[in-house]
Amino acid sequence: MTHVSVPSPSPVREGLRAGAKIGAGMPALVLGASYVGFGGFVRDNGLGLDIAMFTTLTAWALPGQLVMVELYLAGAPLLAIALGVALANMRLAPMCTVMLPVVRVEGRPAWRLYLAANWVAITCWALTMLHAPQVPREQRLSWFMGCALTLWAASLAGCAIGYFAAGVFPHPVSLALVFLNPLYFGLLMLQDLRNRQRVLSMLCGAGLCAILHPFVPEWSLLIAGVAGGSLAYILSKRGAA
Repeated sequence: MTHVSVPSPSPVREGLRAGAKIGAGMPALVLGASYVGFGGFVRDNGLGLDIAMFTTLTAWALPGQLVMVELYLAGAPLLAIALGVALANMRLAPMCTVMLPVVRVEGRPAWRLYLAANWVAITCWALTMLHAPQVPREQRLSWFMGCALTLWAASLAGCAIGYFAAGVFPHPVSLALVFLNPLYFGLLMLQDLRNRQRVLSMLCGAGLCAILHPFVPEWSLLIAGVAGGSLAYILSKRGAA
């Protein structure tokens, strides 16, 4: 009898498929709805679909995109717009640093990680940190890309729908849609409350922000984030010692 060997599934393909499956559910729906709000916001301010789609293709993160549109409408020079977007997206750098040990495979070229870093955004980062530890290590980077590319596609579709549907929704509803994604991110973090360090980080950051806001409202969020996270790290290390 002749045995026909069946090729084993590619780890890359398996990872892409599994990541896309996670991203295609509620995450894509929420993020797509947020970008419906962004598409409507762009059109309400007299800008074209090309700008809405280009920013979503190249600077995929709503806070940075909103900063870009606001500065553009204010007539800010190109350098100021670039700096504003860079500062708004600076938070993505520590997120990449935290995710790196989770998805890296020893011996593989680093250019894959640099390329994948362009798709790090709040929702796919949270999903990766939540699910990737249960995925075989050799599939984790492709898992992240499958999830990120699915969410990216949902964002582009939502942006186009929002642009053409501008005027259908009342203005307050369009603005409210933009804030769906941060709320969803908060709910994702609540799923991981078994991690003591993350619970401490949220409690310390929220507490410090409430204390600082009356005195330094413009800087309270930044200071509370850095100081609260550092304090939580120290407390968790002492607790583990």
